[in-house]
Amino acid sequence: MSENLDSTALCRYPTPHKLEDLPEDVRQRILDVQDKAGFVPNVFLALARRPAEFRAFLAYHDALLLRDGGPQGLSKGEKEMIIVATSGVNRCLYCVVAHGAILRVYEKAPLLADQIAVNHRKADITSRQKAMLDFALKVCLRADEVDEADYATLAAHGFDAEAAWDIASITALFGLSNRLANAISLRPNPEFYLMGRQARAPKPTT
Repeated sequence: MSENLDSTALCRYPTPHKLEDLPEDVRQRILDVQDKAGFVPNVFLALARRPAEFRAFLAYHDALLLRDGGPQGLSKGEKEMIIVATSGVNRCLYCVVAHGAILRVYEKAPLLADQIAVNHRKADITSRQKAMLDFALKVCLRADEVDEADYATLAAHGFDAEAAWDIASITALFGLSNRLANAISLRPNPEFYLMGRQARAPKPTT
């Protein structure tokens, strides 16, 4: 794993050149994601310039994205669907590309992220997932209009009140992320573009 970072034009603000210059907990989090992904997502380097905000953002991110919502909760893939759909509406290049890659990997569906980013109602997803994304986009664009009918629609599709909270919270967190990424011109890593695009060939039988 590299201690020296390629921080060329990741965004309009300077980003760390060396991991050794960062606080130990921030450095370790970046090393962990590099070890898992094989590269350092640019958002980690952009946020690392302000360690307190790095910690706060990732703490909330982890609380939502790693939470087990139970039988009526959201799968990892559904959480990424929310991020991709709302990031598409918010025209956030970084989040659509990065989380589109994660969505393709989770769902093993090379076409799905593109469909959801453009128009989830035409995507190859279930009616339950379309209702979930309808609610997420209403929170994204017209949160002041959310009412009991919206919660009743979610309930009819099997989402309980805690799942509705998760949908709203993920939408809200990535509304922040989308706006910051756009404002600082955060560029997606090239590696994200091809992740999950090609289905793996089946293993040969013996």
